[in-house]
Amino acid sequence: MEAKMLLRNPDVFPSDKVLNRVLGDNLYNVLESFLGTITSEEYGLSIEWRFYNDGKTWLGKVTHKKKTIFWLSVWEGFFKVSFYFTEKHREAIAALDISEAIRQEFALAKPAGKLIPLLIDVDNSNQLQDIWTIVRLKKRLK
Repeated sequence: MEAKMLLRNPDVFPSDKVLNRVLGDNLYNVLESFLGTITSEEYGLSIEWRFYNDGKTWLGKVTHKKKTIFWLSVWEGFFKVSFYFTEKHREAIAALDISEAIRQEFALAKPAGKLIPLLIDVDNSNQLQDIWTIVRLKKRLK
């Protein structure tokens, strides 16, 4: 069964209350912990929610200063963290201390134009450490 993307109503901003309702308490707690960490002083990221008409959904654009680090989308049963890298970053991802499954998936990913997607469906807090590692790399890249 194909996953269902949530947050499709342009009139309903994805507030904490809305996110908690659509994700449920457990997954919302994972998201809240994740967002709390990335927006902390250590990471210094900010999130801007915007409704995109092309995809007819709300997406969170997570940035460091003016640089986009990743996109956040909300699905039934998980939230998705979407990074985009260029070909020259394949080796850096392969060298990261992250799960083998993520490295393999990225190694096999087909470019979308000049960008190669690294997509992670998050449904538990065990996955956050890998994402924080990727965020630190993405912040360093030129």
